[in-house]
Amino acid sequence: MSISVIKDLEDRCRGVRRSLNLIEENVRGILQGRARILIKPNFVSAYDPPSATPVECVDEILKFLLALANPKEIIVSESPTLGSFEEAVRRYGYMGLKDKYGVEICDLNEYGHEEVEIVDSRGSPLTVPVSKLALESDFRVSPVRPKTHDVVVVTLTIKNMVVGSVKRGYRRLIHQGYWQINYNIAKIAVKVMPHLAVVDGYEAMEENGPVHGNLRRWGAYFASINPVSLDSAVAFAMGFNPSDAGYLHLLSMWDHGELNPAKMDIVGEGLDAVRTIFRPHRDFRNQISWKKHVDALMKLPKPP
Repeated sequence: MSISVIKDLEDRCRGVRRSLNLIEENVRGILQGRARILIKPNFVSAYDPPSATPVECVDEILKFLLALANPKEIIVSESPTLGSFEEAVRRYGYMGLKDKYGVEICDLNEYGHEEVEIVDSRGSPLTVPVSKLALESDFRVSPVRPKTHDVVVVTLTIKNMVVGSVKRGYRRLIHQGYWQINYNIAKIAVKVMPHLAVVDGYEAMEENGPVHGNLRRWGAYFASINPVSLDSAVAFAMGFNPSDAGYLHLLSMWDHGELNPAKMDIVGEGLDAVRTIFRPHRDFRNQISWKKHVDALMKLPKPP
């Protein structure tokens, strides 16, 4: 499976569209027959547009998918941590998608939840409620703006799907420590892994993301049906070592994708065309302290 890499500093919609077109056959091969499509953008905050997935990105994804298939249902759903879903879709222009494409726009938090086992600060089991809509959808799409993060180095397509799927009010349970949060994200990701991952890096966030960082024009776009490989490629293009993100390291060890860009099938303009150096979060050194606990991580259950 391929990972598309496009550079376009001028036109966000064109960049997203080109990145999707390059993997059309990959997507076509897994999309047919999927009745319910869930598109889960990233609204960390209902009040800060730089922290959110631009609606233009989701618009291009909808056009792309509807040209390939005729699903029974397409749902655009998210559950912001800060503020209400209603405020976020109004502020970010998402309600227009309902009129334009006939998709359902809904709060992910309003669907039922299923308990998923993670670990606490001691590595002992506990559970968190995870959205049944995310767990049961036939085809999950995670479109995001690339951002640095205050705990796990970078937040990209996998973390977006995982954390937004956990019921509001319970997300703090994931944050048990640097090595524990990486395990918890990876453990839940196995159950809600996106089938299509899209990164819209027309503008990206560096330094103190995922909400309070600084925007920078990047003009880089990525798409793949393997989100582990894609997120690793994007982290590398941002100037990070993908293995510094513990959840990506674990998911790669569990055979869900590739960490090393040299071993990936990159199509389009290549990583050299977009690679740069993002300024990391001020707590970056603490974030990679999870590596001191590899032995503890290896003793935890590997998801089936």
